[in-house]
Amino acid sequence: MNVSISSLSKEDDFKKILNGHKISNKYLTIFYNKIANKNPKCLNVSIIVKKKIGSAVTRNKIKRRLRNIIRYSLKEVSINLKYSYLFIAKKNVFDDDFNIIKEYIFDSLKKIKP
Repeated sequence: MNVSISSLSKEDDFKKILNGHKISNKYLTIFYNKIANKNPKCLNVSIIVKKKIGSAVTRNKIKRRLRNIIRYSLKEVSINLKYSYLFIAKKNVFDDDFNIIKEYIFDSLKKIKP
């Protein structure tokens, strides 16, 4: 199945997702909710890394790591495409090993029921 990944852009979409469901783990908080005008073959994901986590280089590295994990999860975990997702990263995403972070995120995504 060919699934494209797109980012959220409208403020209303962010507000709807933040009012939806929430799952937290050691590395990030995942907010998810259904959005009305969503393409069913597209995964809407936005990644937020706050400024207090570090410099622009650090924040961009965290975003790249999370985007790669999301790509892996499309292949290995059945992500519900009816939802749009908002990932808010925590500081230790930068410090810990990629495979450990990946397992934590996979476990969190598996908890999301259709």
